[in-house]
Amino acid sequence: MPAPTLAVIGLGASLGDRATTLELAARLLSVWPGIRVRRSSRLYWSAPVGGVAGAAFLNGAVLVATTLSPTALASALREIEVRLGRRPTRRWADRVIDLDLLWIEGVSVDEDGLTVPHPRLQQRDFALVPLLEVAPAARDPRTRGAYAQLPAALSRLSIVRSLPRPRSQAGRVP
Repeated sequence: MPAPTLAVIGLGASLGDRATTLELAARLLSVWPGIRVRRSSRLYWSAPVGGVAGAAFLNGAVLVATTLSPTALASALREIEVRLGRRPTRRWADRVIDLDLLWIEGVSVDEDGLTVPHPRLQQRDFALVPLLEVAPAARDPRTRGAYAQLPAALSRLSIVRSLPRPRSQAGRVP
């Protein structure tokens, strides 16, 4: 079995009971084979980007240790989104859940359909601030630059509440 790699998953929602959906996503991640949630961020309100969504987003992040490949981890995120009710929509539209593979420690991926670190991470405070909360020493694997030094890292987002602390791998989730 390969050694676990640290990764940060961004969580976002703009429809329904956003906080409950994000908590369910974190719980599903915590029991997914090959994934262990290590830390959870607080939740933050953010304005929608892209000019399509109309509702405010609630965002957070979880630090995970995973034995999955980047592609398998991204596939697991898509499956969790479907389980939580995400349906295909226009890019940047309102959604019930959005899970993004933001960063993998020391790994850069540029494949069809998967780019890690997330291609817009450095400009998006709603992704960068929660990432730094769970992985404060995170660096861009391509440049070795510290994410904490980026202007977006200094943003003051409105804190809503904390995600539940990670639990053991045991337990049932929907």
